[in-house]
Amino acid sequence: MIPNRLTLALAAVFAVQPVFADEPFVVKDIRVEGIQRTEAGTVFSYLPVKVGETMTDEKTAAAIKALYATGFFKDVRLEARDGVVIVTVEERPSIATITLNGIKEFSADDLKKGLKETGLAEGRVLDRALLDKAEQELQRQYFNRGKYAVEIKSTLTPLERNRVAVQFDVVEGDSAKIQQINIVGNKAFKEKELLKQLTSTTPGWLTWYTKNDQYSKSRLGGDIEALRSFYLNRGYLEFNVDSTQVSISPDKQGIYITVNVTEGPQYKVSDVKLAGQMLVPEAELQKLITIKPGEVFERDRLTETTKKIGDRLGNDGYAFANVNAVPELDKDKATVAFTLFVDPGRRVYVNRVNVAGNAKTRDEVVRREIRQMEGAYYDAEKINRSRDRLNRLGFFNEVNIETPAVSGTTDQVDVNVSVAEKSTGNVMLGAGFSSSEGLVLSGSVSQSNVFGTGNRLSAQINSGSVNTVYALSFTNPYYTIDGISLGYDVYRRDVDSSSLDNTAYYENSTYGAGVRFGLPVNERDFISFGLTYESISLSLSGASPQQYLDFCDSALSCDNDTLRLDTSWARDTRNSYLFPTKGLFQRAALEIGTPVGSLQYYKLSFQHQQYFPLGKIFTLMLNGEMGIGDGLSGEKSLPFFKNFYAGGTSSVRGFENGTLGPKDVNGDALGGNKRIVGNAELFFPLPGLKDDQSLRMSAFVDAGAAFGAGEQFAFEDLRYSAGVAVLWVSPLGPLKFSLAQPLVSKTGDQEEVFQFTLGNVF
Repeated sequence: MIPNRLTLALAAVFAVQPVFADEPFVVKDIRVEGIQRTEAGTVFSYLPVKVGETMTDEKTAAAIKALYATGFFKDVRLEARDGVVIVTVEERPSIATITLNGIKEFSADDLKKGLKETGLAEGRVLDRALLDKAEQELQRQYFNRGKYAVEIKSTLTPLERNRVAVQFDVVEGDSAKIQQINIVGNKAFKEKELLKQLTSTTPGWLTWYTKNDQYSKSRLGGDIEALRSFYLNRGYLEFNVDSTQVSISPDKQGIYITVNVTEGPQYKVSDVKLAGQMLVPEAELQKLITIKPGEVFERDRLTETTKKIGDRLGNDGYAFANVNAVPELDKDKATVAFTLFVDPGRRVYVNRVNVAGNAKTRDEVVRREIRQMEGAYYDAEKINRSRDRLNRLGFFNEVNIETPAVSGTTDQVDVNVSVAEKSTGNVMLGAGFSSSEGLVLSGSVSQSNVFGTGNRLSAQINSGSVNTVYALSFTNPYYTIDGISLGYDVYRRDVDSSSLDNTAYYENSTYGAGVRFGLPVNERDFISFGLTYESISLSLSGASPQQYLDFCDSALSCDNDTLRLDTSWARDTRNSYLFPTKGLFQRAALEIGTPVGSLQYYKLSFQHQQYFPLGKIFTLMLNGEMGIGDGLSGEKSLPFFKNFYAGGTSSVRGFENGTLGPKDVNGDALGGNKRIVGNAELFFPLPGLKDDQSLRMSAFVDAGAAFGAGEQFAFEDLRYSAGVAVLWVSPLGPLKFSLAQPLVSKTGDQEEVFQFTLGNVF
């Protein structure tokens, strides 16, 4: 048992008292003995007496106490010889190394960082109390992972020059599993339904991956809040979690959790009133109220209402608006009335917009995406829009915008934009596999932020068995200060349909070069124009359909060229490009083979895709696509290699790629000059993985077909399928696969129940 510092100090004082007990004396000199690492000046700085001053018993006691308090020494002695004060110390050893053995659950470097925060680190003075504290911290970390059987033993090994090696030997043991969760006191809802609200769960078929069957105090705290939200969103305003008991089995392998709740009555909303200084028409704020009298109270709707009103005031410059909902309970009638007190605060304007964190990206690239102007009134909508635009650039891992008040003012804020840059260059060599194209080798070199200017440059290669592409492109998204973009493309595209078993044979080699412009109409709408020259060489065979041979005037090969005009309009309000949950995407595109070349045609297409959130985990997607094309001159129709196709992973699943529509006498798909496709898909997280942002599942119904020249569209000619699909954004690239069952098919249709695509395909 090590005596505490005060005891040591008093013992040392008593030990040296006879030296100074006779009478005080004037200090002629001070000597320090026993130091190895500590500088003598450090010792002198802690002594309460200097040379020439009088040494007393009180100063002796204060000196010893001060030196012990530094933590550098485990023994301190003071002596006096002929007016010379001799300070003899014995230093504590320093930590030379810290070794962690048996660590599997954590990174050793992360644990060392945690130990450093407790004061135990290489190069520091060893304190036995800190060593004990470090053991407790390590144990706590393991307890948080559910490893209650962990054993931790520390060992000190003396080294030369008064140093020690610290070694922690850890036997982690197995993680304790949650064996049972009981909810007591529930009457309105079954325990099974309540347990679905919790992340913590008993062992299941996916818990080896999610670890949700391992007890965590922080996770349980989140589960309690999830349970509270569940009840409050169903009108149980007086719901309360009375207590939570967590017990562990004697072998430290099983956890048992009991949650005691009191539900209380279910409340309905009787009235909602606005009060305070609203500053905008009350009728406008009334439209933002989502909780209605007569409905069961939902906390989420109340929170949404106060946020909408606060944001609305923020759009007019009231950055610090506060909306406080005050409830009035009528327990006899089980109703609640709310008064929303609106306090707009002072109207403020923006002093400065500050940008930080952009070491590579130029300031102007960031600032041109910011819609909040300096000197203008604060506008919450413009600030949120600025954040969205910066995120969409793809240059940053993280974008944070803060609006602190300017010191010394009451009506000014700064807009501080902080970004964390990520690598925008990409060199990729990869392989993918498509159920329609087989093995696809791909490679690309791209830089989406060339020299920090925001310009994009890319070179791509795709060696699919059907489509082979070599492309080089450059885009300046801000060719003009107004946001008009300018881009150039040079490419070669080879098509060989012989790899598709049910598609008519032809080979096509296309060389192209083009220029394109993009014009932002507003924040959500975008118009583009492009002009491309293409040289096209066709190769056919005697087995090619007569329609193909007629296009080349019965020759087995022919060359064509075209000056192609492309124009499109797009609107995108989706909240995410990868996994959207709300918003819509619309696109209308027109491709024209102008009379300048030998190919004269048009292709018009339109797509409408919309996402509807259904609760917290379900999203409904509705998608519709239509396309039509034809020749511009009466002599020739739409070139057959420009035909529309239907069927496959991108249109109607459950049917082979491109096989839904007109066919030749051999049953090979020809495509058509018209196409219609519709999809309804319900997205949801994979059971047991609802918090995984890289994986989701869906149930879908697809419909569609292609129609040839002279064929009229009819609903009875559409093919239908239904099934389930999974999309996983894996480290190797996106993996999509589906299981689909055709519901309505026609004679000659080629069914393909299982379809998938792996890897990035350009």
